[in-house]
Amino acid sequence: MSLLAETPHTRFAASDFAPQPAESRGLERDEVRLLVGTPDGLAHVRFRDLPDHLHAGDVLVVNTSATVNAEVDATLDGEPVVLHVAHHLEDGDRVVELRSSPDAGRAILDRTSGDVVRVGDVRLVLRSPWPGEASSPTGAGNRLWQASVAGDLDRQLEWNGRPIAYGYLDRRYPLADYQTVFGTRPGSAEMASAGRPFTPALVTRLVTAGVQLAPVTLHTGVSSQEAGEAPGPEWFEVPPTSARTINGARENGGRVIAVGTTATRAVESSVLGRHVVASRGWTSRVVTPAQPPRVVDGLVTGWHDPMASHLLLVEAVAGERLTQAAYDAAVAEGYLWHEFGDSALLLRR
Repeated sequence: MSLLAETPHTRFAASDFAPQPAESRGLERDEVRLLVGTPDGLAHVRFRDLPDHLHAGDVLVVNTSATVNAEVDATLDGEPVVLHVAHHLEDGDRVVELRSSPDAGRAILDRTSGDVVRVGDVRLVLRSPWPGEASSPTGAGNRLWQASVAGDLDRQLEWNGRPIAYGYLDRRYPLADYQTVFGTRPGSAEMASAGRPFTPALVTRLVTAGVQLAPVTLHTGVSSQEAGEAPGPEWFEVPPTSARTINGARENGGRVIAVGTTATRAVESSVLGRHVVASRGWTSRVVTPAQPPRVVDGLVTGWHDPMASHLLLVEAVAGERLTQAAYDAAVAEGYLWHEFGDSALLLRR
């Protein structure tokens, strides 16, 4: 994995994390808070108010990737470890990350090619660092591996696995809590969380108001990245109907608003000239202020950690000034961070 040459300009103190899903806090999913940021100023509303801040003819680009159980207990040299499992590669191998047992609290970086990991009756052999040597941004060891698999790893994950979770949650939650209303194609190691506050009723209100939806797919990898670490390659697809919807909206003055960094990456990986084209495959596109979006005008997003590489994408879409103002206001108003937290709608026009 590589380090990005750019670093975010947005500065803020780490805020409170959401320790549980909105439903466990007595809220409906679309009752989380929504900060709306535009060049005209900021507003604090609820997510279910989203239709009031979009126009007929705007298009929301949504990610149809569904979350899978991607964390499972394993052994390495007879010792317990936690295995995070991501992409299927074309040759049948998988992308994996080894983490400490029992809580996956830290990455294990000192393993070598040929090491064998066992998950029940499944045997994995670490073949090579992924996507290449020096896959640790610290410069010591490798975080992600390409592993050959003997046995049915997907069955083990289905039967004995669990969603990837981090230490700020108050307990573990079932896979259903990590799905979005748009998720129909299983394949993401971690939830495309910007879509989580949408509900069927809210989608109906948006469509009734003339807001279009453009489904794309991007299967996420593991996101336990170090500060400054670039996102790894991810598989994506932009279907022809969505490309036509996005191009048509732009030609008619509508705004293209991506629901999350994943949808942004997918659609910006599919731009040819001034148009979105249907495409599928692996993308290494990283949207930053130095490599800005060409199509996306706005973003529905959660709140990212200080120095996270996703902040560069937010700055690239919304601009540094609006991003800083939004984060300052979110910290001051006590918005909740991470996958079960509050949201923002940031529009540059």
